[in-house]
Amino acid sequence: MELSPNNDSNTTTVSDLSLEPSNGLMEFGHWFTRIHGYASLFTCIFGIFTNLFNISILTRKDMWNPTNCLLTWLAVSDILTMIPYIPFSLHFYCIHNFDEISEEKFSEGWTTYMLVLVNLAATTHTISIWLGVSLAVFRFTQLRNTAKGPLARRRSMRQVKYTTALVYILSTLCLIPNYLTNKVVQQNTETNMTIYVLNDLKLATNETEAIVLANVLSYAIVAKFIPCALMIVFGGSLLYSLGIKGRHRRTRLSAGQPPAKRGTKHSKTTKMLLVVIILFLVTEFPQGIVIFMSAIVPDFYKSVYVPLGDFMDFLALVNNAINFVLYCSMSNQFRSRFLEMYCNKRRGFKYTKRFSFSYSLSSFTKTSVVDHSLKR
Repeated sequence: MELSPNNDSNTTTVSDLSLEPSNGLMEFGHWFTRIHGYASLFTCIFGIFTNLFNISILTRKDMWNPTNCLLTWLAVSDILTMIPYIPFSLHFYCIHNFDEISEEKFSEGWTTYMLVLVNLAATTHTISIWLGVSLAVFRFTQLRNTAKGPLARRRSMRQVKYTTALVYILSTLCLIPNYLTNKVVQQNTETNMTIYVLNDLKLATNETEAIVLANVLSYAIVAKFIPCALMIVFGGSLLYSLGIKGRHRRTRLSAGQPPAKRGTKHSKTTKMLLVVIILFLVTEFPQGIVIFMSAIVPDFYKSVYVPLGDFMDFLALVNNAINFVLYCSMSNQFRSRFLEMYCNKRRGFKYTKRFSFSYSLSSFTKTSVVDHSLKR
């Protein structure tokens, strides 16, 4: 299952399912498909739990801000991508062999589930990448905006909530042609078995329907190329802003002035968001190129897209699951909140212990003075 409008070797025709390795790329595809089920299963389970951690921590009252609001809804989208992938991975890769063709594996019910998963995954994946664009744009405008205070904060929160709702709604509406294009069809095998598969889109052939071609090209442009281009523009602007702030910080240090703590915190947050953006670019832009080429180059779909389908799926799932690791490694505040909530370790323990000791010593001294005065 590919996280796009297209179908990989598990969702097309029997001829595609029985392709033998004929070159290095096809051999790699067959090798990776053997481990894809278990690797994606582990990644999904890990990603679901870690994204639940993300939501529980980012929605705390002391953590809630416009940036974390976007990151929270990004975690929700990632969870919606990974939860339905677990049954799919178990059935089509773990319980049944990847190259098995049987009525049990390709029953009407399981193929319908595959169809729902393809549409849902394409939708949630589109939501995730546009939320990534929103993060880059919002962070860029936030760094340039000089307005501070509660009113500015409430206005930013309102803008982020409207943006998030718009991304979820428009991503769903834009993929309606994709929902109408993919269908479950019945197919008879050479051994007289009746199986159900997703319809062959016949990409880059004379039989390609106009609506199918328009759907695939529009998906590659709207869900891949445009958001990646915007990420590059605004991510580059963020990188440039970081360079300027870094020079200012070095100037302050050379003049003997301490760097501003707020500016240091903002720089760390910006660096973390830049890493998130780079991960999106690494996983999404190559997919966009492959999808676009599959629509216009004959045989590109079967010779390149099919063998790389499972690998691209896995990279997308890793991108969905890895944010927790980034937050813990790059945000002291997030890491402290996680340890406090789930490991019973409080960030200010040493300070609290020292304060309690000082308070006890002070109380003991005052009590001793009072007792001594009463004795007199």
